[in-house]
Formats: sequence, C-alpha cells, structure tokens
Amino acid sequence: MEPVISAFFDEATYTISYLVSDPVSRKAAIIDPVLDFDPKSGRTANRSAEKLLAAAKSADFEIEWILETHAHADHLSAAAHLKDRTGAQVAIGEYIKAVQKTFRPIFNATDIEGDGRPFDRLLKDGETFAIGGLTVEVLHTPGHTPACVSYRIGGNVFVGDTLFMPDYGTARADFPGGDARTLYRSIKKLLALPPETVLWMCHDYGAPDRKTYAWQTTVGEERARNVHVHDGTDEEAFVAMRTARDKTLAMPVLILPSVQVNIRAGHMPPPESDGNVYLKLPVNRL
Repeated sequence: MEPVISAFFDEATYTISYLVSDPVSRKAAIIDPVLDFDPKSGRTANRSAEKLLAAAKSADFEIEWILETHAHADHLSAAAHLKDRTGAQVAIGEYIKAVQKTFRPIFNATDIEGDGRPFDRLLKDGETFAIGGLTVEVLHTPGHTPACVSYRIGGNVFVGDTLFMPDYGTARADFPGGDARTLYRSIKKLLALPPETVLWMCHDYGAPDRKTYAWQTTVGEERARNVHVHDGTDEEAFVAMRTARDKTLAMPVLILPSVQVNIRAGHMPPPESDGNVYLKLPVNRL
C-alpha cells in the first residue's frame, strides 16, 4: 500500500514539509515541519504548521507522528507546537544525542543532557514502525549531520538534506559532525534502491535552468543526472568537490536560532530568571 503524500513549500526557508497518510486507517505523519521565525524581531508564528493541521483536518487524518530527518540548520522546527496540538510522538534518528553533545557547550545549554530528550522516540538504522497500515523503514544517512535519517514508506523515500534535485546536487557536509565521505556513502545507499523509487527532498533552492521549485524525483533520475553524484562519480572525486565547495559557503542565516530549538525537539530554551526566553548568539565561537 502506498501513502497519500501532500507537500507544503515554505519559500522563506526553501523547506518542504510533508503530510503523509495511510488512506485506509487515515492515520498520518508530518515530516520536517517549519516554525515561522523572523530573525529581525525574534517573533515566531505558527502559520506554516497550521496549514498542515488544516489539511489533516480537512481530510479527516489523525496525526500520530512528527518525524524529523535531522536537526536542521536553516529553519526552526514546529514539532513542539504540533505535538501540543495533536499529541503525536516526535521522532528523530538516535544520533541526535551526538548532535546535542556537540552543541550543548556552544550554547551553554545546561538543560540538554545529550541523551536524546525531549524527543519521544530515537530511531535506529533499519528499524520499522507503523503509520496506520503503512510500514516506515528508517535509513541512517549521515554525512550532512551525524543524525540524518531518511524515511522509506512503500516506494517513497523522504531523504532530508542528503540529496537535492538532480540539477542542484547534494547537501553540504561541513557542519560539526558532518563528513563528505560519509555523505557519499549515504547517497550511494539511497541510490542502490530500485530506480523507480520516488525521492522527496527537504529543500529546493531552484536551479539556473529551472524557473520553478521542485522536490520530487526518482533514484533513476538522480543516478543518471545528479550534477554532483551521478553514476560514474567516484568517492574521491565527490569528496574533493564537496570539500572545496563547502569552503565557499556562508553559514545559513538561521543556523544559530535553529540549532538551539531543533536539538530540543522544537522547544525553545527554558525561560531565564526574568521569565523570558532567549536565543543565544555565541560570539566568535563558530
């Protein structure tokens, strides 16, 4: 049985969130939801998350899961808001513990133990779980970050930031814990799936010869024409390209607020002594 998939594109962060449902039981999951955040004012809003909830309500779907492919560096997660609204479990790959331990000292985040909390479920490579009658297989696909996972549901895989559309290429691998060689091997793991497997991206930034955003492709298309890692691209060539390219990239605009929230499963840091919540900007630390 194949899932019903609806995509929601957030142009402010170039992120695609997904509502994935079992058409029989009408159970559903949300993948990589976005919390609206204005870095100039520090204001948050739930417009993007509420669009997902409205679509689920309209279709009479019950949201059981909120699935993160990794701790994103380019948008804040709306997982906490969606959990409050639905009671769904928030899940991520088990290596989020390593990411938490990396960033805990950078932000002096003393509330973070590095044990995966406050996520409800830490997922292992090869593990399966259910969305109604659908089986979800967890594929550990590190390289962009240590905690990256992809979700395989029927003939579909939600790849997070491991891959982009064929005309755009692959994700950067220079964040703490990232590694270009590991990323190459994760991509090859995905591209070993049947060629008709549909791949769903977490981001699209457009491409020079494409006027519209896109987020759906196949294993076969990626193998034939991905500009960074098509068939015939060997590991050493990819690592050299990816390493050189990453040295030219600026840090994402929202990396500092995003990571603080996303290692906490979409929760803000705890209030300080004045009762207010603050996101920290570590000076000369990164």
